[in-house]
Amino acid sequence: MSTVSIKIEFGGGLELLFSNQRSHRVTIPALVPTSTSKTESAAERADAPEKPADLAYLVFWLRDNLLKERAELFVENGTVRPGILVLVNDADWELEGEGEYELKDGDEIVFISTLHGG
Repeated sequence: MSTVSIKIEFGGGLELLFSNQRSHRVTIPALVPTSTSKTESAAERADAPEKPADLAYLVFWLRDNLLKERAELFVENGTVRPGILVLVNDADWELEGEGEYELKDGDEIVFISTLHGG
C-alpha cells in the first residue's frame, strides 16, 4: 500500500487543539475510499472504489487522529471552519482547488486561525 508523507503546521492558536504542537509529520494512505460512511462494514469499505487522498480527506484524518479537543473549532459543515486560512505549499488552498487538491508526497499544509478574541 502506497502512502503520502506530509508536513502539517498549525498557527494562530490552532496548535492548542493539537496537543500544543505546531508542526507534525504525518503519513496517510495515497488512495482512500470514495465513501467515508462509518456505518459500512470493513468488507464493504474494502470493495469501495478508491480515489487519491485529497485535502478534504486530510481534514477529517486530522480531526480523527490528531485533534485532541473541540472539533467544532476546526471542522464545520464538512470542511475547515470559516476563519481558518489553509495554505498548500505556501499558496492559498482556494487557488489549488480547496478540498479537491490531491495530496502529494512532501506537501506542506498550513492551517492558521484568523479568529482572535478581543
